[in-house]
Amino acid sequence: MNMREFIKKLDKEGKLLKISKEVSRKYEIAALMKKFDGKPIMFENVEDSNVPIIANVCSSRDIIAEALNTEKEQLLFKIADAIEKPKKIMIKKGNYKEIQSLDEIPILTHYPKDGGPYITSAIFVIKDKELGINSSFHRMMKIDKKRVVARILPRHFDKFVKRGNREFAICIGSPVQVLIASAISCELGKSELDVANALLETDFHELDNHIVPDSEIVMIAEITDEKTDEGPFVDLTETYDIVRKERIIKIKKIYVKENFLYHALLPGGLEHKLLMGMPREPTIFREVNKVCKCKNVIITPGGCSWLHAIVQIKKENADDGKKAIEAAFEGHKSLKHVVIVDEDINIYDPNDVEWAIATRFQANKNIIIKEKQIGSSLDKSADPITRETAKMGIDATIPFDKNKEDFEKARLK
Repeated sequence: MNMREFIKKLDKEGKLLKISKEVSRKYEIAALMKKFDGKPIMFENVEDSNVPIIANVCSSRDIIAEALNTEKEQLLFKIADAIEKPKKIMIKKGNYKEIQSLDEIPILTHYPKDGGPYITSAIFVIKDKELGINSSFHRMMKIDKKRVVARILPRHFDKFVKRGNREFAICIGSPVQVLIASAISCELGKSELDVANALLETDFHELDNHIVPDSEIVMIAEITDEKTDEGPFVDLTETYDIVRKERIIKIKKIYVKENFLYHALLPGGLEHKLLMGMPREPTIFREVNKVCKCKNVIITPGGCSWLHAIVQIKKENADDGKKAIEAAFEGHKSLKHVVIVDEDINIYDPNDVEWAIATRFQANKNIIIKEKQIGSSLDKSADPITRETAKMGIDATIPFDKNKEDFEKARLK
């Protein structure tokens, strides 16, 4: 399914909230996205625009699972399998028309201190003769009708640019599988678009010599060496990121589908968190499985879907819990706190995890504290320059030298 087909499916099932009253792109739509976070929304009547806005599309695991034709509990394994077994894409003919200006797209201003209107759901697709295709998320603040400034971290997209690839495609309203795959940090040479195609068969098109997923909006863009202020911007932690000098991007062409939709993503909302955090779960799972039997992993929204994780293991040795802690930090370098639990704990239920901590954990025996670690730049409590932080792991599994039956929760028949 492409994005439009998925929205129609949600609407048919009664899972899409439609808002028909006129709403403003400045603050009002963002406020409604927050109010109904976790519920897909379509804004049908946007002030000063004839383009409907879709939002909160990936704001729950249940919705993402439906888009990928799987169950919530199987998401980690489906994503991990797609990373290990990517599927080469096939190119089909797309039907697009050209518009002239960013002003024709209903870009939102989300928060009062924002640096300006922001495009938040955009996928950058860039190609290299040797490395292939890279697909990744980058936020963009609108400057004028033909220019944006983007936050570009020193990762794969930046490496592609430094190899002389200045022109690329920007895709908005891409299929859910493309959104998920583009948030994965694949090794150089492995295409995130192939991973998306392995998650769910996907249509791809060629526009101006660029391979792009079947999206509502496709822009052909060129990165420049000119810089300007980017930000403030609300990040995963729901706090403002700092203002930086970032590179300006010129928009050369804008292609859209007939009666196109605009996908808005709320900074700091559940959709933002799930798309960022979920792709890190397979990497934690992989590392923990190297030292013990890992059953499942969740990066929790309460930990900004970046800093906290719950890891479920099948405990077979006394030190499996502590080994799992170390491995989890290796699997996600930005992880700050992790809790290890047994198979009987529902990792999707925070109360069940807290119960495991309350009944199976002793602070003087089952905790690992790691000082002077390099953490996430998103952690406001870490050193703002060096990113130095402390990390903590809690082993909330049943003590190996105790009677397991004594720790079992009573169940009603």
